[in-house]
Amino acid sequence: MSVQGVTTTGIYCVPSCSARPHPGNVVRYGSPAAAEAAGFRACLRCRPYRSAPTVATGPEVVCRAVHLIGEGALDAGTEDDLARRLGVSGRHLRRLFDEHVGTTPDRLARSNRTHFARRLLDDTDLTVTDIAWASGFGSLRQLNRACREIFRASPTELRTRRRKTDRLVADGGLRLRLPFQGPLDWDRLLAYFERRAIDGVEHVADGTYRRTIVLDGDPGVLEIGPGGPDHLELRAHLPHVGGLIHVVQGARRIFALDRDPTAADVHLATDPVLGPLVASRPGLRVPGTWDGYETGVRVIVGQQVSVAGASTVTARIVERIGQRVPGLEPFGLTHTFPDPATLATADLDGIGMPGARARAIKAFAAAVDKGDVPLDGRLPVADLVAAICAVPGLGPWTAGVLALRLGEPDTFPAADLGLRRAANPGGDPLATSDLVARAERWRPHRAAAAFHLWQSEPGG
Repeated sequence: MSVQGVTTTGIYCVPSCSARPHPGNVVRYGSPAAAEAAGFRACLRCRPYRSAPTVATGPEVVCRAVHLIGEGALDAGTEDDLARRLGVSGRHLRRLFDEHVGTTPDRLARSNRTHFARRLLDDTDLTVTDIAWASGFGSLRQLNRACREIFRASPTELRTRRRKTDRLVADGGLRLRLPFQGPLDWDRLLAYFERRAIDGVEHVADGTYRRTIVLDGDPGVLEIGPGGPDHLELRAHLPHVGGLIHVVQGARRIFALDRDPTAADVHLATDPVLGPLVASRPGLRVPGTWDGYETGVRVIVGQQVSVAGASTVTARIVERIGQRVPGLEPFGLTHTFPDPATLATADLDGIGMPGARARAIKAFAAAVDKGDVPLDGRLPVADLVAAICAVPGLGPWTAGVLALRLGEPDTFPAADLGLRRAANPGGDPLATSDLVARAERWRPHRAAAAFHLWQSEPGG
């Protein structure tokens, strides 16, 4: 999210702010963190901290670093630890951040945590101490220091400034807004998840997506539904609020709220096949995932079977080896998904799929458990695909579909029959090589192209 700093006031605003400073007094920044690093504080009128989080542009390593920071890489680790995960030196990473983000990785992490805390101060009645833990701070003192640095006031003072319309009251769970930028076709995205819901773990009803999660070993439930033109609403039922910032980020990831589809739609709109599809589905986003491992298992089960058949078999896996959680029946939920270590050694005989596929699922779970297939976004897509394909029984189709769900914007599983058929409407399915060649003109938005093509298929 870009912002503009006003040199005469020391305030930064979102571009849509009703304030109209003289253009000569405006300095543009790529993110709130960059403006804060330059000494500006957030506008009290447009409240930039309530907008969608920062999404990086620039070199791939910077984008992946920003993603990992959002996932908590610097909650306990250092900038050098983060750099090692990305295969670069700490010095090089800091130089890239200075050039492309306008601040350091540590400052970006602190800004993210403080902005999240400010939203909790506005929207909830959580105590300031709980908000510190929920936002990823190591202590109440750290939260106080960060709020004074970024907002020029203590957390208690900031809470007194909240507007009456900010506070969200829930008769159960914790209600939070999930802001996003750009259009969002909620109904179509929700229908996609409804058709593929893992019985017991996921449930869609009454316009709401519900699922179980595991937070520090304890079960919880998320409910996500429409909230307004620029936000969804999350209702979280959690065993504790520690690390809530990452629960919220995971909820955002499911519905790709950090991936504005506008640029992809503009790029694909001129294509003779994709243009009409884009025009008929404005705001369509590539669906994400709460847990890449869980989605990977679902993708493997779905090799060469129908969507309904894959859902049935995956539900059997959950029923057999997932953890039952009593009392969730009113949500339409019963289990949490089995963790990688459990699935890697589980007995899958007689569960309703070929033995080779069962062995592939167990091998994938073991590889994730050992760290051989990292699904946290640190790997470039080619390396991720290679790591998945190194698992016995898995190939480019599985790797491509999983990479797409993990948010890789230019992945494209060209061997998929549905894509080859949809790319040549009214004719025979294209050869894989021909589709690969055609998809070159869809770069760097081939994942969006793939999803538009899939959605044009019956039952997509």
